[in-house]
Amino acid sequence: MDLGLRGRRALITGGSKGIGKAIAFELAGEGANLALCARGNEALQATAAELREKTGVAVFAKTADVTDAKGICAFVEKAASRLGGLDILVNNAGSALPGTFEEVDEERWRADLDVKLFAAMRCVRAALPCLKQSDQARIININSIVGRQSAPEYIANSTDRAACLGFNKVLSDNLAPYGILVNSINPGNVKSEAWGSTLDYFAPDEALEAYYQQVSGETPLGRVAEADEIAAVVAFLASKRASYITGASIDVDGGLVRYI
Repeated sequence: MDLGLRGRRALITGGSKGIGKAIAFELAGEGANLALCARGNEALQATAAELREKTGVAVFAKTADVTDAKGICAFVEKAASRLGGLDILVNNAGSALPGTFEEVDEERWRADLDVKLFAAMRCVRAALPCLKQSDQARIININSIVGRQSAPEYIANSTDRAACLGFNKVLSDNLAPYGILVNSINPGNVKSEAWGSTLDYFAPDEALEAYYQQVSGETPLGRVAEADEIAAVVAFLASKRASYITGASIDVDGGLVRYI
């Protein structure tokens, strides 16, 4: 199946590791050129070099903090210049903040909201002029199932992810007149490097693989997702095959959440 992504230009935040890296390889495998940002330069440049070597696509990689509005604007401007425009924005940066109401103080909660909701808003604002010029523009927000089904031990994360889902839906209405499609992907438990804070909170004495086994037992499919299973949905939503999907919120969780 031709997804129509060859030569398309995709910007991915948090693109050096985990789900972001898997998305980068999936889109590059379809022929898309890439702009990646992350906070850690060593891992970012290593991922960029690996992508260039294995896929042959153009890759622009620069450190940027999604909580820094000026820095994000500079990165997006440079990325668009290097790639000749932008067609796809993947808002992927952000990790889980576990804790109950009494355990999460206001400062940490504000920081979590900033990196999840306001960072996505900054990236959209910066990329919007380029996306308006694309004939296949896509915004894909990597969210979480805890925004759909509340998790008591993730009160900040659940609240902030729910806000992101609201933003995703209303933004799709706002940008529909420009032909820009906006969708959310909500992963469940996924193998990645982003489990540090969760493991420290829920199972500080367990190895990561042991924790994977624990959460696998709570999932109908009986396993934790691979990052490339999330990336495959991103590629579909970015493709010409998804031309009539906008405002959607798609769970990729192995059946973990039970709402109807």
